[in-house]
Amino acid sequence: MSLELPRDFRWGVATSAYQIEGAVGEDGRTPSIWDTFCRVPGAIDNGEDGDVACDHYHRMPEDVGLIKSLGVDTYRFSVSWPRVQPGGSGPANAAGLAFYDRLVDELHSAGITPWLTLYHWDLPQELEDAGGWPNRDTAYRFADYAEIVYDRLGDRVEHWTTLNEAWCSAWLGYVEGVHAPGRKDFADGVASIHHLLLGHGLATQRLRAAAAAAERPIDLAITHILGNSVPASDSEVDVEAARRGDALHFRAYMDPIFKGAYPEDLLADLAAIDVPIPVQDGDLEIIAAPLDTLGVNYYRSMKTTGFGEDGGTTDADGRPVTRTIDFGGLPKTYIDWEVMPEDFADLLVRISEDYPGTPLVITENGAAYNDVPDADGFVDDQDRTDYIATHLAAVAQARQRGADIRGYFAWSLMDNFEWAYGYDKRFGIIRTDYQTQTRTPKRSALWLRDTIARARRPRGDD
Repeated sequence: MSLELPRDFRWGVATSAYQIEGAVGEDGRTPSIWDTFCRVPGAIDNGEDGDVACDHYHRMPEDVGLIKSLGVDTYRFSVSWPRVQPGGSGPANAAGLAFYDRLVDELHSAGITPWLTLYHWDLPQELEDAGGWPNRDTAYRFADYAEIVYDRLGDRVEHWTTLNEAWCSAWLGYVEGVHAPGRKDFADGVASIHHLLLGHGLATQRLRAAAAAAERPIDLAITHILGNSVPASDSEVDVEAARRGDALHFRAYMDPIFKGAYPEDLLADLAAIDVPIPVQDGDLEIIAAPLDTLGVNYYRSMKTTGFGEDGGTTDADGRPVTRTIDFGGLPKTYIDWEVMPEDFADLLVRISEDYPGTPLVITENGAAYNDVPDADGFVDDQDRTDYIATHLAAVAQARQRGADIRGYFAWSLMDNFEWAYGYDKRFGIIRTDYQTQTRTPKRSALWLRDTIARARRPRGDD
């Protein structure tokens, strides 16, 4: 398949700390909100947790060897805040930092570029006990932590991402309560949006200043999970619901960073229900600190209706209904998410047109399927292979339509702890046998390896 991607296109795989590392009580690491949430009865499928996960903390060199075998040039990983700064405040934990020191050196030895994410949801539990992301002080604690990590790794890491999917942290963690810390308070969720973005801006300023003082190159990014909000019909109720969904779940995270302001329609929506965004003087200038790259995570878009299941247009709290429903007729992954690569291309073009000037990298894209290994542990995952192929084709199409997309990272390097879904939902292109910790590349991994090799050949060599 010809993807029409340039030879210098960046190829990578991605993971996050809590999903793969294990070793949750070793070398000075303290609990995160996910360690606590996993102990809540019924919070995680099958009562599972990340205590061991993929045991990456002890098997890191083997895993870097697997990354190298795929032919990718970049590895996106996250740093565990409670491993590096136990409790979320105070000095660095030398043993925790030493692990990432070894990881970065191992990656460089393998010819792989490290792409570091500072926050992939593992807030130190002590900071949650002090109020969590609804508390403004957490933004400043995050900036302090970012400086600690940069002081140790900035000489060898150029690519820095502040936050992964702030929407998931704010909405799933503080409004819907299906992610850690499991709170259900709309006003707390709105405050979390702002303080996550403020933390991003503060960290961006500090990292930029530290790099300049050390005369080092730095590429600063944030990663958002993005998707379009499509009205379920052309009725006024559904069109308005889609607008509200787009404002709260898309533009609320993008506009402050790239336009220096929250969307006016979002502010009006929140004012109507007396839930203000806690903006203080100077906040928006901090949040809009210049970025070098926007990371885009994509899994699906949303079909949105303003009618509840009972046919009403307001919920139990008197707020207008903004409900997502299936598009219908589309294939689905094992996690019941609809597969829509054509929408992916449209989304990427929309981002490039609405927020021009910042290059994009696809920092996550992938699919969970009900993998069945053979006797040797090999998974012939043609469904996942097709998913990645069609979404890569969408990236190529979006580039042809003018979107400045410079890389694609598959989610995920290997099967891992999939948050509230536990271990049943497997996204990896490498199979993890959780009993033996054996890793086995799937068909999708071999396909990606071969596709990367073809994409790097000079034109005409096919």
